[in-house]
Amino acid sequence: MDTIVDTSVFLGKFLYFFLEAFAYKIIPKRKKSVAGEIVLITGAGSGLGRKLAMHFARLGAILVLWDIDEEGNMETCRLAKEKSAVKAFAYTCDCSKRRDIYRVADQVRKEVGDVTILINNAGVVTGQTFLDTPDHMIERSFLVNAISHFWTYKAFLPAMIKANHGHLVCIASVAGLVGFNRLSDYSASKFAAFGFAESLFFELCVLKKTEIKTTIICPSLINTGMFEGCKTKRPFLLPLLEQEYVAKRILNAILEEQVYVLIPKFLYYALILKQIISPKMSIALTEYLGVDTCMASFEGRKKEKELQTERENTNN
Repeated sequence: MDTIVDTSVFLGKFLYFFLEAFAYKIIPKRKKSVAGEIVLITGAGSGLGRKLAMHFARLGAILVLWDIDEEGNMETCRLAKEKSAVKAFAYTCDCSKRRDIYRVADQVRKEVGDVTILINNAGVVTGQTFLDTPDHMIERSFLVNAISHFWTYKAFLPAMIKANHGHLVCIASVAGLVGFNRLSDYSASKFAAFGFAESLFFELCVLKKTEIKTTIICPSLINTGMFEGCKTKRPFLLPLLEQEYVAKRILNAILEEQVYVLIPKFLYYALILKQIISPKMSIALTEYLGVDTCMASFEGRKKEKELQTERENTNN
């Protein structure tokens, strides 16, 4: 009898949520206000992080900007204040270091307040074949792209749980759903970031903390300095995304409290196809799209490399 009741309840919920999701495809969700919310963006010193900061500044959010690049981060802070009368605070933080994250998080709580929207955007990429990737760069990829999320969540999630209010945003990647050539460490770290964010989403649901929202973003390669030199063979299907376009999609996803967002929409179909075709068919598809060669002309972010070299020399 219990099985019959449970199954009936499940089917009722499943149908209701299916119709709800279908309705939202036709009628977009009402966008929430972020005015006065304390928004922390890691990797805010350039690229996508800076674009997101500009958008949140226009909406009246209080900005907390983190980046290892102090000069670039201060420039983002200055630009944000120019856009509006927003309060913006810039902090230099190395997201590869747990103690640095906790130290700066303490500063933020004392000087600004409890973060209510956390956007884990900081990332690094090596763009080399696995055996050519130095050990320390593999470790750094995981520390910045995935492990740092654990420490930022530990730092700011308790206050969100206490208030039952907040929003956790993970900027993952399509490389966190599909392995890419010459991105073994990056893909693995993004798989980890995606898995962590999704697991925590379900954990918060079980804890009945439903007012803490989760958004997981999986874009294809973005035209930032981070992926300088990358090219795709079929840009009409798998384009090198423009920063402004991605930033707007992410902002909209946060305002509508969407959980999963793949950019571009072609990725939804590609991921379904990946599950039903053979490995050899997958290889043929990646060759057609140019996924196998997209990193061949990779140059990467020059300033990031200079900062990394400077830190290594200092440590030595």
